[in-house]
Amino acid sequence: MFNILLVEDEKELNDILRTYLESEGYSVFACFNGREGLDTFHNEKIDLILSDIMMPVMDGYKLAEAVRKSDESVPIVFLTAKDDKLSKQFGYKLGIDDYIVKPFDIDEVLMKIQAILRRVYINATKKLTVGNLTMALDEHTAYIDGEEANFTVREFDILYKLLSYPKKTFTRSKLMDEFWGFDSSATSRTVDVYVAKLREKTLPCDGFEIVTVHGLGYKAVLK
Repeated sequence: MFNILLVEDEKELNDILRTYLESEGYSVFACFNGREGLDTFHNEKIDLILSDIMMPVMDGYKLAEAVRKSDESVPIVFLTAKDDKLSKQFGYKLGIDDYIVKPFDIDEVLMKIQAILRRVYINATKKLTVGNLTMALDEHTAYIDGEEANFTVREFDILYKLLSYPKKTFTRSKLMDEFWGFDSSATSRTVDVYVAKLREKTLPCDGFEIVTVHGLGYKAVLK
């Protein structure tokens, strides 16, 4: 079970979020200002922080700054009515992971939390499972229905990246930069060829598909 630190001074919204997240199986530590949140963070094992910005005693910016001094990896998501560019830039400069503007769809909050925690789990275990496919990063080996799959190193790396960020579009140039580097022989066509091979080799996989984003690149979409 993941532990979420919820820091929101508006009691009604705090109660709604806590109840909803608990109904989804999360353990929630609810606080009403940044100081309470920081004390709780230091005393409990927290997997993700969901925080308002404008709060009494200690605001969300100061909370994020204090947290980042002791922990550079715990995800921080801001929930706030501050929708201006400067506020967002300042938040990201402090090291937050996402920014959700009020009023928001509570299902959107849940989806963002799920996506962030999924990446946290992948980074911690170095293992990714989607449907009947399991990828072990340390071994650089993939298994489909328990049988070892025949991926080259580069195919494995590309697929692992796509599945680590489902629904995120990776441009051909981004994939070339990351997986081919300064190899002058690689072109956007090279990326297309590798993706075609991946699609062929993952036909038996039942949990995702690799989708072409026309004019840009590719993304993995979970089924």
